[in-house]
Amino acid sequence: MHYFYLARCSDDTLYCGYTIDLEKREAMHNSGKGAKYTAGRRPIKIIYYEVFDNQGDAMRREIEVKRWPRKGKEGLINNEK
Repeated sequence: MHYFYLARCSDDTLYCGYTIDLEKREAMHNSGKGAKYTAGRRPIKIIYYEVFDNQGDAMRREIEVKRWPRKGKEGLINNEK
């Protein structure tokens, strides 16, 4: 399984990512080893994810959603899109 995910950081910003293991990825972010962006915004919590059969589709979704404004990301989280 491949996942696209959105995580909420401690400063209420949103982070988009890709992983094959949601729990492990969240732990990596919270240990400061997940991404430069989240290292100073811990703790983070994965609050939304989508499942894909392959890495390419999950990563394309990540790129797509990263381009959205915050309002669009919040709409996705709140099941408005």
